[in-house]
Amino acid sequence: MRVRVLVYNVRGFRDGADRVASVFQRFEPDLVLLNESGGRWRRRRFAKRVEMKAVGDPWSPFRRRVKDAVLVRAPWRVLERRSRRFEDSARWYPRGTVVVRVARSGYRLWVAAVHLGLRPTERRRHAEELADLLRGLDGPVIVGGDLNETPSGRAVSFLSERFWDAWLLGGDVVGETFPADEPTARIDYLFVSEGIRVERAIVPPIPEVRVASDHRPVVAELTLPDPD
Repeated sequence: MRVRVLVYNVRGFRDGADRVASVFQRFEPDLVLLNESGGRWRRRRFAKRVEMKAVGDPWSPFRRRVKDAVLVRAPWRVLERRSRRFEDSARWYPRGTVVVRVARSGYRLWVAAVHLGLRPTERRRHAEELADLLRGLDGPVIVGGDLNETPSGRAVSFLSERFWDAWLLGGDVVGETFPADEPTARIDYLFVSEGIRVERAIVPPIPEVRVASDHRPVVAELTLPDPD
């Protein structure tokens, strides 16, 4: 089973939802791992516009929301959803992950969107918490997002020891994703678990991505292992 995945920090759609939608329309992803997804209503409106279902951190009157989301395109469907706010996360900008189990034609897949913080010690601690959470999942896993550090960073190195970096398996040309106009740093990632084959991974140089956000997306073509 082939699946197209897009990893994208959209900066709360502050550069225009129309521009982000044009990127989606160019690649027509099956699954999207979204960071800085904005308010709930704006995220839902955008998902409807691109004909996908959005799953994010549930609203609560007692805490700020983790602004990660997973978008799913039919015929993929959502079976289960989880969210985790990382321990000792910043009160006004909480970090965490949204984890969704999706299915299609007998295939099952866990999809996790994550956005790590700006401090190295915090990133490493939260990467460990993320890995512990994903270790308990049954079946293939993909996880990705804006990790706010380059491949030599401690959090990325930690995750790279436990999952396969899709860019290293199928990366095409350069992998830098930030800043969008003239990228110089690879800080957005997609990782896959054992058994998932990466056919190709790109950071598209098309004009749309220069103005849709301050990050460029990562787009990957994956082949899932056959179900048992």
